[in-house]
Amino acid sequence: MWHDVALRDAARAIYESVYLGDDWTTVPFDEAERFGTIHYRNAVDAAQRAQACLNGDATLQFVLI
Repeated sequence: MWHDVALRDAARAIYESVYLGDDWTTVPFDEAERFGTIHYRNAVDAAQRAQACLNGDATLQFVLI
């Protein structure tokens, strides 16, 4: 996701907001991204859905579900 800086930043914000500490995951965002953890993939999915909502792309919102 290095090619889309805004989407990566959104995924990081979601990741760090949802997975607050050791109770959820002990892996920082950069490592989660490198290893493609489920927590990272969930954050990316949430960022893509949020982007679709903010852009008003109703078709994409349903495709991502």
